[in-house]
Amino acid sequence: MSKPEILAPAGDFTCLQAAIDAGADAVYFGLGTFNMRARSGVNFKVEDLPEIARRCRRDEERGLGAEVKRYLTLNAIMFEGEMEEVEQTIVAAKPYVDAFIVSDWGVISLCQKHGARFHVSTQMSTSNSAAVRFLAAQGAERVVLARECSLAEVKRIVSALQLQPKAPTQIECFVHGAQCVAESGRCFMSHDVFGKSACRGECKQPCRRRFLVKAVDLYEDEQGNPVHESDTAFLVEPHTVLSARDLCSLGFVDKLMDAGIASFKIEGRARNANYVKTVVAAYRRAVDAVADGTYAPELVAELTEQVKTVFHREFSDGMYFGRPGVDQFTDSEDSLATTVKRHIGIVMDYFLKAGYAQVKVQDHSLAVGDEIQIHGPTTGVIEMTAGEMRRDEEHVTVCEKGDWVTLKTPRCRVGDKVFFVEKRP
Repeated sequence: MSKPEILAPAGDFTCLQAAIDAGADAVYFGLGTFNMRARSGVNFKVEDLPEIARRCRRDEERGLGAEVKRYLTLNAIMFEGEMEEVEQTIVAAKPYVDAFIVSDWGVISLCQKHGARFHVSTQMSTSNSAAVRFLAAQGAERVVLARECSLAEVKRIVSALQLQPKAPTQIECFVHGAQCVAESGRCFMSHDVFGKSACRGECKQPCRRRFLVKAVDLYEDEQGNPVHESDTAFLVEPHTVLSARDLCSLGFVDKLMDAGIASFKIEGRARNANYVKTVVAAYRRAVDAVADGTYAPELVAELTEQVKTVFHREFSDGMYFGRPGVDQFTDSEDSLATTVKRHIGIVMDYFLKAGYAQVKVQDHSLAVGDEIQIHGPTTGVIEMTAGEMRRDEEHVTVCEKGDWVTLKTPRCRVGDKVFFVEKRP
């Protein structure tokens, strides 16, 4: 059984580094517009492409395995008048990425024109082997299947492709993260309510909100004129009637691998670096365990508890074992993460020879024995327990807001953010 690629989301350089450090085989990211996460803060710029490529190639230099592949998302719907800019993006990005993730036939034609490798996004709702073969004939090297496909259907699609002398394309599937209530993420609710289109990467997620139903007392008088006397409002309970549970596949990674899926995609380009590192590391261990014969219920339980420490809603198996039912919707409005990060402060200086960081404590006290994290665009995510702390020659057990302290840490950088990790009751 060959190992699938573990494909991680990257919304910024800190997430990118966290994904590399956690063992991702590939990352996917966007460049501002034209992708399904178009809002600010979760995208790179064209000028960042050389550094992204350098970071991913540096992975091999650090002895952490093969080069990390890079996929650029261009999977929003495209309107007339935008294709020139899309073409410029393809030309500029092609030297730095391994493939483009696309869902628009016009974008596919531009990839063909410039000899750019491309993968077909789940937004195209591909759900059978005939469609995969047709896309492969157009040059698609990989197809991300519709999330509506069951595991049995995925396996049949892969098997049908393998009946040919050479499988025409690879199959990619989502294995973890948020799920959309709409078909393959194509929804107009956000556009209707807020004027922000989900199909353009601007979703405001009205499906995750509370719903109020109004009973309107409306009738006609003797002349046929409408008479409106009163409204009665009812708060819908449970209020999460359209909020889908998150997908977690750790309990059946072996079955996904047996199905022949080439790439395991983790959702979460809007999530923070700690989420990326934690989830990628869990799936890295699970996939490696299946390959070496150590995958067991005890490991699944351990890894599931691990991913529960970061943002998540209630977990489900998605649609891998059946179409949606009432058990596919969450009962919780907020994250169920078992830990929460509190901002402590920033790294003021790092003394390379000694291996000590000077931390300015701004928002939360820092004490010896605290579980902390250090986040930075180059650093990625460091998880550690705060050890001996000093201020000049004075030994310090607690550092309060407004003061500074030095403590031994792995390599970090000036400006990195320091967080206190608190366990939720």
